[in-house]
Amino acid sequence: MSHTPLTRAVGRADVTGIPTAVDDLVEIVREHDTLYDWAAEQPQPRAMRGRAPVYVATLPECGIPVVVRHGWHGGLLAPLTADRFRRPTRAPVEMERSAALRAAGVPTTEVLGFARYPASFGLCHVDVVTRLVADAADLGMVLAGLAPFVDCETALASTQRLLIQLASHGVIHPDLNVKNILLRPTAGGIEALIIDVDVVRWDPSRSPDETMRANVARLTRSVRKWRTHFGCDVTDARIAAFTDSVAAELTSASHPDER
Repeated sequence: MSHTPLTRAVGRADVTGIPTAVDDLVEIVREHDTLYDWAAEQPQPRAMRGRAPVYVATLPECGIPVVVRHGWHGGLLAPLTADRFRRPTRAPVEMERSAALRAAGVPTTEVLGFARYPASFGLCHVDVVTRLVADAADLGMVLAGLAPFVDCETALASTQRLLIQLASHGVIHPDLNVKNILLRPTAGGIEALIIDVDVVRWDPSRSPDETMRANVARLTRSVRKWRTHFGCDVTDARIAAFTDSVAAELTSASHPDER
């Protein structure tokens, strides 16, 4: 079966999804107007938030557990632009980059589809559907002591491995904050995933050092900001040790003959 996404019109909306999920998404929009409205009506196993509530549900026919979020702008213009986007929105980019990163071996969530709905002034609203990563928590939750399945040191070690993977592929995430690193238990331990990949800058020719410096600088700023707001127990010395350890691992990976 082809994995090429399919796009279908539903009234004035359009729905795009992988072949195994697109029929479900189309029927949901037909019956409930939007994917987000449908997901909001489903019993929620746990609270999830991004810029707005994020809902967990199970697609009724294919049985895939999913996360549904509504698209919102961030930044200084967010009060004006709110949830209205110019077509084609960032959703197609996110879906494409998610698939490409996963194919390259970079762990990230799987975007199953999205739906766009007409808004005023020729703009549109958008909902994005990703496959649910079961029993996961973001790095911010771990640092705040809200994820009992993983301790801080294990989470940072997993994050370090993710940063090495990003560096080896030339992937810079300009918004690499503690909420954009997801940690999940696996048979082999704890795996870190990168999320919100529509904004990543991917250049395989970019040096690992340049990539690592950019990602580490952004992430450590986020850790310090998180500590200020939530009082998590991550000292400047621990942040410095993490940075040094990542740099040493990158050097070792880049020059294996020097080990």
